[in-house]
Amino acid sequence: MAASPTLVLHLDLLSQPCRAVHILLRLYRVQHGVRTVALRRGEQLTPEFSRLNPMQKVPVLVEHDFVLTESDAILKYLVNKYPEIPQHWYPRQPERRARVDEYTAWHHTHTRAHCSRVFILEFLAPRLSGSAVDAVALQGALAELRVTLDQLDAMFLRRQSFLCGEDITLADLLAICELMQPLGGGRDVLEQHPKLQRWSSRVQSALGESFDHAHSVLYALRDRNKAKL
Repeated sequence: MAASPTLVLHLDLLSQPCRAVHILLRLYRVQHGVRTVALRRGEQLTPEFSRLNPMQKVPVLVEHDFVLTESDAILKYLVNKYPEIPQHWYPRQPERRARVDEYTAWHHTHTRAHCSRVFILEFLAPRLSGSAVDAVALQGALAELRVTLDQLDAMFLRRQSFLCGEDITLADLLAICELMQPLGGGRDVLEQHPKLQRWSSRVQSALGESFDHAHSVLYALRDRNKAKL
């Protein structure tokens, strides 16, 4: 009988940060187990999971008796710990690493916050409540997201291939998973941003099959929404 993996990732692939961690592990075939925590069924609120993470959020990484929460910390830990993951994801050279840290510090209150809000207002809240989309709130959220997309382009992407330079990094991985989220509600947020579209294509090409595998649940959600129209 095969031994249980020492590295276990607790996730829900409808969660953007979970997809980022899952992609990195799968891309480099780091041996790990997956335990699904179904957020839509409230499994993150159970006593068992709450003991693992009192914040009741995913992802959670467990390695022996070491428990780590927060996707940013998990991704950086994986690059530092596992030699099969190339260093360009989180470079050791101080200036290059600082660029990744600069983006990830900005990410949580910009790319993540604004993409999530659009998805919640346009899809999740109406589905859970059975009420119509709050059009005024959605337009405000879309305006905030447009500012974030302009900043991504002007401040981070500039004239380089990826957000932190000519090599793909954790910044690109975290960003692409967030920017995909509104697609579940049928919205392509990069539709009017050709430069970011080209960046997205480069990122998805670099991630290959692991990207599509992690986003299969989101694609299915998008396709079901299209069928209802």
